[in-house]
Amino acid sequence: MVRWGGGGSEGGACLPHTSLGDAAVTMATLCPTWRHPDPVSPLLQLSLLLLLLLLPGPATVLGMEDAAFPHLGDSSQPLPRACPPRCSCPRADTVDCDGLDLRVFPNNITRAAQHLSLQNNQLQELPYNELSRLNGLRTLNLHNNLISSEGLPDEAFESLTQLQHIYVAHNKLSVAPQFLPYSLRVADLAVNQVTEIFPLTFGKKPALRSVYLHNNQLSNAGLPPDAFYGSEAVITLSLSNNQLSYLPPSLPPSLERLHLQNNLISKVPRGALSRQTHLRELYLQHNRLTDSGLDATTFSKLHRLEYLDLSHNQLAAVPAGLPRTLAVLHLGRNRIRQVETDRLRGARKLRYLLLQHNQLGAAGLPVGALRPLRSLHTLHVYGNGLERVPLALPRRLRSLVLLHNRVAALGAHDLTSTPGLAELNLAYNRLTSAHVHRRAFRSLRALRSLDLAGNQLTRLPTGLPTSLHTLRLQRNQLRALEPEPLAGLDELRELSLAHNRLRVGDIGPGTWHELQALQVLDLSHNELSFVPPDLPEALEELHLQSNRISHVGPNAFLSTPGLRALFLRANRLHMTSIAPEAFLGLLHLRVVDTMGNPEQVLVQLPPTAPRRPQAWGL
Repeated sequence: MVRWGGGGSEGGACLPHTSLGDAAVTMATLCPTWRHPDPVSPLLQLSLLLLLLLLPGPATVLGMEDAAFPHLGDSSQPLPRACPPRCSCPRADTVDCDGLDLRVFPNNITRAAQHLSLQNNQLQELPYNELSRLNGLRTLNLHNNLISSEGLPDEAFESLTQLQHIYVAHNKLSVAPQFLPYSLRVADLAVNQVTEIFPLTFGKKPALRSVYLHNNQLSNAGLPPDAFYGSEAVITLSLSNNQLSYLPPSLPPSLERLHLQNNLISKVPRGALSRQTHLRELYLQHNRLTDSGLDATTFSKLHRLEYLDLSHNQLAAVPAGLPRTLAVLHLGRNRIRQVETDRLRGARKLRYLLLQHNQLGAAGLPVGALRPLRSLHTLHVYGNGLERVPLALPRRLRSLVLLHNRVAALGAHDLTSTPGLAELNLAYNRLTSAHVHRRAFRSLRALRSLDLAGNQLTRLPTGLPTSLHTLRLQRNQLRALEPEPLAGLDELRELSLAHNRLRVGDIGPGTWHELQALQVLDLSHNELSFVPPDLPEALEELHLQSNRISHVGPNAFLSTPGLRALFLRANRLHMTSIAPEAFLGLLHLRVVDTMGNPEQVLVQLPPTAPRRPQAWGL
């Protein structure tokens, strides 16, 4: 008779113990009391073994390396995940070995991995046998390693049939992989030394969306004409910072963003962009484009183009055939001498026109040349040779930047066509007080910022808009301040009068009276001998550095209780030049700068201040 069960009882069945997790257990382990008190026939033994094998087995544990691994029973504690040493595995399908200074590819990565990060290590090669078994990978991040093309075998990616994202930027590849998986969506090979790609590197990838090849050594010879054949979903292609001499043909027709800046491109072949009707952004700055390298059809088929950057080239004229959808046109740092009216007529939706640092002279912007641009918001023409403000500008213009030109006069009607102007920058021109009409700014009722720095003004302009928030007049030749030009500027928050020739006696009584909102006042680099009296009450920041101040009296700041920062460096102050009571009541004072005076200055801070200010120069 065969006896089953524990403790010597008869008639019981010994089932596998639920706490066992080792598939290699023996029958004696599963049933430690199984014994043969009597001889049993081999046939009966075989029958019993078959009976045990036919009993229902436990469910497998998900997340282990081999899904068929027989784990017996359930456990109250989760089984540990297989994870390479020093790496982290936050999920069953994710292995993160970022920044571990690895020199060898980990050899025990779970086959269940879908996302593998090995970036910021020192890997030089990918072993085919290790990579090929990870056929479930969807993301492979090899960014910033030392991998060469020799260390990346051609067959390395053949088994990765589900790979969607590959990042191999910042390595040492000299040629691209000959084959990348059909399933690919994003490929980043930027910042390598790639000189050649192949037809199946990016070709025949119907799901491919983004390709990054910037900062390599690609020439047109290394880019085959069928490089993107069969990959007609690509929307972003970056080929900037390479050695291309002309715009590559046969680019994907689905492109929306194309980066070709910082190459050697001197021409765009006729029809090269005729199929890219979805293109919205085109970057061609820092190349060698000339007028002969473009024609009237170059951009005419780009019916969705919104952003075009042609700056830092050798263009002498605005390109023809610009699409009417264009919103931003960047033509800065070319050789343009004149803007022809008909060249911009088609771009009626243009909002930002950037023409800085060209060769626009007195006739560079003819009257009405920009009038068709009814939506124009911003016009940059700084760094040219314009002698007056362009006339008949679009009425909706909000920002006009004309600094570093040769404008010598402002007439009464020069700015009347732009009543909505919010920013006007005429800094570093040749304006004199005698040639700025008293009504020059009268129509600019929405003006917030006016910059007249670096001119030759000897007095404040009159008729300033009451809407001003910022007024910059530094580096002129101002010798006096009178209250009349500042009257009504009750919204002014920042006033810069630095680098002029102002003395306290030349500041008329009541000059600051109406500047009730003024928070920042810069009077540095003038000829002041003491702190001007009756400063605006709202003042928070006062710059008086590099003057001739030798004494600060006890009542110097009575009118400015909200002062937070005071700059008195590089004056003529001595140790006891500041009266002990000068800072009483300045509860918000945080900075007192007295560096660069003849002696270290003794600064006594108000004892009732909520926290100790930073006093420089003690």
